[in-house]
Amino acid sequence: MTDQTTSGSCCGSCGSGAATDGAQAADAGVTTVYKVSGMTCGHCEGAVSKEIGAIDGVTAVTAVAKTGEVTVTSTASLDEEAVRAAVDEAGYELVGRA
Repeated sequence: MTDQTTSGSCCGSCGSGAATDGAQAADAGVTTVYKVSGMTCGHCEGAVSKEIGAIDGVTAVTAVAKTGEVTVTSTASLDEEAVRAAVDEAGYELVGRA
């Protein structure tokens, strides 16, 4: 895991709006927006999206470093502690629901 605390950015390559493939999921399911601290770039967005996307029932994730918001679509409401653990595993902090 990359140490995000030692510099203003966790990596040198930035992207924008990392998302899992969930275009079909936008039509159905539960959408929840979370606030995550520490994301600074596209790599950060991807790391958070990957970890949250691995939670059972998650069908789409869009993380935006600029706002610190992560939008999650799932088949049912998610356990916030599972989301917190996933964000922690990625190296960031879940502030709560936005």
